[in-house]
Amino acid sequence: MSPRAVGVRAGFAEMPAALRAWVVEVLGSPIVETREMTGGMSPGCATRVRCADGRRAFVKAVGTPLNPDTPTMFRREAAVLGLLGQHPLWAALQASYDDDEWVGLVLEDVEGAHPDLAEEATIGALLAATDSLGAVLAERVPSPDAAAHGFNDFRVAATNWAASFDDVRRLDEVPVPDWVRDDLDGWQAKVAGLAAYDVECLQHWDIRNDNLVQRPDGSIVFVDWGQAMVGPVWLDPLLARLERAEDPWFDGSLASSSALAAAGDDTVTTWLVGFGTMLAVRTVTAADINLPTLAAFRRSESTRMLTAAARRLDLGAHLPEQ
Repeated sequence: MSPRAVGVRAGFAEMPAALRAWVVEVLGSPIVETREMTGGMSPGCATRVRCADGRRAFVKAVGTPLNPDTPTMFRREAAVLGLLGQHPLWAALQASYDDDEWVGLVLEDVEGAHPDLAEEATIGALLAATDSLGAVLAERVPSPDAAAHGFNDFRVAATNWAASFDDVRRLDEVPVPDWVRDDLDGWQAKVAGLAAYDVECLQHWDIRNDNLVQRPDGSIVFVDWGQAMVGPVWLDPLLARLERAEDPWFDGSLASSSALAAAGDDTVTTWLVGFGTMLAVRTVTAADINLPTLAAFRRSESTRMLTAAARRLDLGAHLPEQ
């Protein structure tokens, strides 16, 4: 299946010579073939490489000349995978490079392709894998410290989402539906309340089809850990279901997760409104350097989140046509 998020990437050949030489040194053999991958929003390379001795690896790299913020995400991914070690649920980190300007990762090259989450068996495999991932993360990193490792913190995110309602008040062009604008105070208070949840677990926090690889045997692998977050236990199970947020299947699927069932329907709907509103605000306020497709992706995702929330609230309301 094609990835849902697709940016514009530089190729491996466009990376600095010192970084490319480091990759060859790590792999211990000259690179004889490169295949550039699509998916994700980083402006840097995402390249499958094959060496003269047959060894394969996946190389991703980015630098501040391409985008000032993305190297931080790559550093976060290296920190997460360094803590986690190896497991079939994710692509193992083999080495990382950081010269303060450019960051590179050499990762296990996982055989497979992005999964088609419209297929019942595949979405079922993802939900099961997400539950397994939560258990493994809790075992490997039982007391995650967001500040110590540079991970995102859900409490900070929820607070920022709540603040985005102030932007809706002052910016008429933010693309949110009337039912959000008609109750900004109420929704802002509810979204701010999400910050009260315990943040006891390390979460992938970026589960979507372009950050997943399905092996030939059907098993799911989680890749791209640059958004990793310390958050509540229900966060990744929620994200794993978002591919179908606009479908009533989403509502029925929540009961199959004990964590989501415990969080409750109101929490899920509030999350959708908070996340969708934040994304809508970012479509008109963010400066996306070398990320030409990101604004449209945010708008599309915001539409999906807020349409799902409207359905769950039985409002029969949707965003204006894009």
